[in-house]
Amino acid sequence: MANIKSAEKRAHQALKRRANNRAGKSKVLTGDHKIEDAIRSGNKAEAEKQYSAFTSVLDKAAKRRFISANCASRKKSRLHARVSAMA
Repeated sequence: MANIKSAEKRAHQALKRRANNRAGKSKVLTGDHKIEDAIRSGNKAEAEKQYSAFTSVLDKAAKRRFISANCASRKKSRLHARVSAMA
């Protein structure tokens, strides 16, 4: 453990940031699993609903730098193509 007060503060800030980053990435992964399940089930209405919610999650994650903006854009593009191709 740190002995200097400023080092203790930095360690505490790092723990808080780590928790926030893990929570943000977890939301992205949860949304990804939900839309993947909807696509696999073949229910287009559910997949479109999940896609709409997931794009919001991706945009917020990119804005807060949990994932890069290019990663969010790439995920949205690929998922949109898959949802659109559903019968």
